[in-house]
Amino acid sequence: MSDPWGETSGRAATRDRSTVPHQPRADGASAHRPPGGRAAARQAARPRGRQSGRRAKPVARRKRLTRIALITVSALILVTAGAGAWLWQHLNGNIKSVAIDDGAGGKEKADAFGRTPLNILVIGSDGRNNAADCKLGGGCGSASSTVGHNADVEMVMHVSADRSNATVMSVPRDTMTQVPACKDPDSSQSTSGYYGQINSALQYGPACQVKTVHELTGITVDHFVMLDFSGVVKMSDAVGGVSVCVSDNVYDTYSHLKLAKGTHTLKGEAALEFVRSRHGFGDGSDLGRTVSQHLFLSAMIRKFKSAGTLANPAKVYSLADAATKALTVDTGLGSVSKLVDLATDLNKVPSKRMTFTTMQTGADPTNANRVVPAAGAKSLFATIANDQSLTAESSKQKASASPSATESVAATVPAAEVAVRVENGTTISGRASVIANALIAKGFSPGTSTGNAPEQSATTKLTYGPGEKAEAQTVASALGLSASHFTQSSESGLTLVIGSDWPSGTTYSSSAAAPADTHAAVSNANASTADESKTCAKVSPYKTVSLNGVAMTPTQAYAAASSKKDSAS
Repeated sequence: MSDPWGETSGRAATRDRSTVPHQPRADGASAHRPPGGRAAARQAARPRGRQSGRRAKPVARRKRLTRIALITVSALILVTAGAGAWLWQHLNGNIKSVAIDDGAGGKEKADAFGRTPLNILVIGSDGRNNAADCKLGGGCGSASSTVGHNADVEMVMHVSADRSNATVMSVPRDTMTQVPACKDPDSSQSTSGYYGQINSALQYGPACQVKTVHELTGITVDHFVMLDFSGVVKMSDAVGGVSVCVSDNVYDTYSHLKLAKGTHTLKGEAALEFVRSRHGFGDGSDLGRTVSQHLFLSAMIRKFKSAGTLANPAKVYSLADAATKALTVDTGLGSVSKLVDLATDLNKVPSKRMTFTTMQTGADPTNANRVVPAAGAKSLFATIANDQSLTAESSKQKASASPSATESVAATVPAAEVAVRVENGTTISGRASVIANALIAKGFSPGTSTGNAPEQSATTKLTYGPGEKAEAQTVASALGLSASHFTQSSESGLTLVIGSDWPSGTTYSSSAAAPADTHAAVSNANASTADESKTCAKVSPYKTVSLNGVAMTPTQAYAAASSKKDSAS
């Protein structure tokens, strides 16, 4: 028998006696075997110097086994690498991405260590773009654009610069605001701007929704992710179901959610019914729905962070496949590697430091069915824009991590020896000249000059070259700047960029960047943290649903619809 790699095996070679056939003797005895037969082979195989040596493994056999092992390992490596590459390309191919206008969501402020926070607008679209969505939600639409779609869920997800905490703020869909001028590059749908319901901005593309939220809140929005109806189903199935609790029996005849009092694990359509229910919880409005959505997301986050999910390759792949199929993102997140980086950042934040809130609202004076931001919302917006934590523990840690960030700076070099280039990074004409003249009046070198910054800046920055920190301290002392405004450069010279955080005056006011009132920020905002696993969604005590034309509470509807199967059964 021939070896697959072209050599004759040792066993076959030992038995091959075709050149010396057996010759029987006439008396029936075997003929004498010529030298070199089987006995000689056995004798030659015995190790020298041993009386009862074991048969040695032939050299050819050892070589053959070595080659088999090497080729097998090589094949496994190639197959594994090929599968990995295929999976990577497969996941990348799932992702749908859309460009957003550069600067539409504002510009981030770096902290004292140069780190920047991350703000993502999470959009839940009511669009029914495909057969799955049509079946789940009713009407059908086009998958090619968001024309006619509304952002029925809007959440600003903020991850702090040091990745120690996060805040998720829901903006109720019924909020009235000014929608800016927008044009969707994909559908060419455009508007010159109007006053209307905030969720309608999605009709002009996701970038318009980003721009609208930014202008309402003043919060920088770096990215967006958009999820449709079928996406909720896929994601809940991928994590093996999401555990939620309801405070009483509930039947929302509009979303079709029907659950008995207590805890349930929701998958598929049941999960969608829960997050869509606005008549089953709270006061029966969108405000109650945001709270139940926070409970659902908190439970999903806990499930995602559990070792049973992250340690199981099959679950991780299932989740990644579902997520990439379910999401539409901006081009800044439009690859697997970028989404992995985002997931890594989010996973760094402990559940107890993830705060869920709802923007405080008041009744719209012109329409009782609509709302407008309440006064308290300004504090909530400011905490997110200023990268402040809403959990006390991480706030303390953050304060102790950078004690010098707001300390005053003492002058160490005579002002007359210091020249500064002052650049205007604001939209206010003449700001650089105002500051430069103030410096010269304080005795700084007449070589101090002015100009426009290459781009607008949200924060004031003082850049200094090698060995020039002392000169920078003298400038900072004269203007009331703290060390948090310092940036070292490899090029010599001092450059002061006036940011939008210093719109007036010649002395930097600490009140311009004063911390927001975190107590006011969470007041009436239904704040909760992602580690609160025992909280139940409060079933509405009001007659918010209708069954057979009769108005009743969701609990009454549950009792009246005994023949209808529960969502979680």
